[in-house]
Amino acid sequence: MRYSSALYEKAASTIKSRKENAEAVARRHRDEVLKKYPELSDIENEMAQAGLDVIRAMGSGTLTPELVNGLAKHNLDAQKARGELLAAAGYPEDYLKPSYVCKKCEDSGIYNGKLCECHLKLLRQLSYDELSSTSPLMLSSFDGFDLSYYPARTDSKTGISPRKRMSEILGFCKEYAATFDLGSQSIFMNGATGLGKTHLSLAIAGEVVEKGFGVIYGTAQNLLGKLEREHFGRQNEGESNIEQMLLECDLLIIDDLGTEFNTSFTVASVYNIINTRLLAGLPTIINTNLSWKEFEDKYEKRVTSRIYTFVSLQFCGTDIRMLKK
Repeated sequence: MRYSSALYEKAASTIKSRKENAEAVARRHRDEVLKKYPELSDIENEMAQAGLDVIRAMGSGTLTPELVNGLAKHNLDAQKARGELLAAAGYPEDYLKPSYVCKKCEDSGIYNGKLCECHLKLLRQLSYDELSSTSPLMLSSFDGFDLSYYPARTDSKTGISPRKRMSEILGFCKEYAATFDLGSQSIFMNGATGLGKTHLSLAIAGEVVEKGFGVIYGTAQNLLGKLEREHFGRQNEGESNIEQMLLECDLLIIDDLGTEFNTSFTVASVYNIINTRLLAGLPTIINTNLSWKEFEDKYEKRVTSRIYTFVSLQFCGTDIRMLKK
């Protein structure tokens, strides 16, 4: 995936900070132990000397298998002595080693001459965060979803108790977030405004992000607007490849689908996003205030036919925003 230079710089700065922090903590640990046990310095000097002896022998051409084995044994003995000192003092065995976020590349961001997986993961997450910057991902949680706002009495027209229905939807969303993986189903949430669709979508997003997946959340108007600017060459300088991110992120959440200005471009884009992600087996959550009839009238059949494969969650009740007022 192509990223902006600003994102590469931000990722490199983050990785550098990780490495510096890990090594700073290790130095503080060493100073702490050395202050209490000065003999640690002698042990470490022996380990360093063994390494220097190898380098000197290589330079002079006197490096023999016997010398290598002898220096290796000397180094191992010193390591053992250091381990015994730490154990006797009550410190963990790895107390003097930097605790890197990525053990593979030791927070250098490079592994086997290429960008490490941790570096690529950070780039993806930063790009998702950039695109979702207008969404309050951490402001909604399942615990904050109050079922008391939904009437418990069965509606005479629908035969449905809104509280019972929403309790079932809440349970489904909790389970969905707890067991989320790249094979999870896509979800279509619809119902009148103010019934909690955005709240539950953001609650799912928050937990999925905590599990380490890349999530993009945005309103249809905002995401499609960015996509249109990119398509027609009007995107802001430094923005990454938005279309690719929408198509490839682990979980895409499109809020308020149906509120965007309807054009041939937006309809084609909605189809492309939904169809491409379905073919790739990547989950998508779509929220809309439109009824099924309104949704079918607004979008082409090739769009709606694919939405039929989503898990459908029909929200009901009274506009909670009005009740809170």
